[in-house]
Amino acid sequence: MYVILDIETTGGKFNEEGITEIAIYKFDGHTVVDQFISLVNPEKEIQKFVIQLTGINNKMLQNAPKFYEVAKRIIEITKDCTLVAHNSAFDYRILSTEFDRLGYDFNRNTLCTVELSQKLILDQPSYSLGKLTKALGIPMTDRHRASGDALATVQLFKLLLEKDIGKTIIQNSVKYHDRRIEKERLQKLLDAVPKELGLFYIHDADGKVIYIGRGKNAKSEVNKLFLKQTRRALKIQDRAISITFEKTGNDLLTRLKYYIELETLSPKYNLKKRRKPFLLDFNNEDFIIFDKGREIEERAVILIENREVFGYGFTNLAFQENKIDVLKSILTPIEDKDLAKAIVKDYLNKNKVQKIVRL
Repeated sequence: MYVILDIETTGGKFNEEGITEIAIYKFDGHTVVDQFISLVNPEKEIQKFVIQLTGINNKMLQNAPKFYEVAKRIIEITKDCTLVAHNSAFDYRILSTEFDRLGYDFNRNTLCTVELSQKLILDQPSYSLGKLTKALGIPMTDRHRASGDALATVQLFKLLLEKDIGKTIIQNSVKYHDRRIEKERLQKLLDAVPKELGLFYIHDADGKVIYIGRGKNAKSEVNKLFLKQTRRALKIQDRAISITFEKTGNDLLTRLKYYIELETLSPKYNLKKRRKPFLLDFNNEDFIIFDKGREIEERAVILIENREVFGYGFTNLAFQENKIDVLKSILTPIEDKDLAKAIVKDYLNKNKVQKIVRL
């Protein structure tokens, strides 16, 4: 579970700033499940340049709650969550300083979307939130206001989770401390898995992915695995500490992500199957496959370039086929071109997709 947040401050000397606005969105990796947004009375003057930047002035905050009045809600919504922000060092420092003034030790794990973007979305001219989201086609309203910036960061983080094919983010942030009896432990893990089409990842105590599964109903597939009594299944059950899930929206992307991530992650308890080489080429050199997305307004996209699978991703933009550079920036590139080609070509020979656009 993550909390994506943004904080606006008064400006001023280091560690003497006060919070003027805070927005927190609790995010389970798929959707926002809770939120807290509030102006805050910092009990000090706002710097003039900050007023010009944010539009928040001292008069607006006269009747706003002081930080100690919202502190309990912040603690509750961030409990057992990893704190995510664009330049998280700043937001976390501001929050910790405010809690220090109240005599409370505020400790949370953090993730920075600036650092993650620099690793996962290469060669961007700027990694500032405004310029990066514009380049990626992520809509933003109320720039330099906490809610607008935090919502844009939610969409950016969602994209980063998708592009993180090595599962570095979730493997480094997943923790589980329940020590109840085995049956209750497995039931709690099962309860967290939705009845949706996609992939599920079983993690051990270190957060490492030890098994990848897939299915039209992920919860049903996990339940089958937990009911099995084979030696391999029992080892998975014994070592399963957490389960994460990714929606895929359609069968082709499920199949493609499953086999690509088996190669990338090499989970200990997945059976290793040798796929026969598929030598037939695509009929066209450049084209785009559109299929069902994870949500109603979204579409899945697979780009074929020079008869190779460039990458895959999701878009809810009114995408125009000539904007290839924009499309490429949101797609997750695929390194194993031969494997990807075999999967996509085999699927297209046997199944229908929503739409194919030749370039």
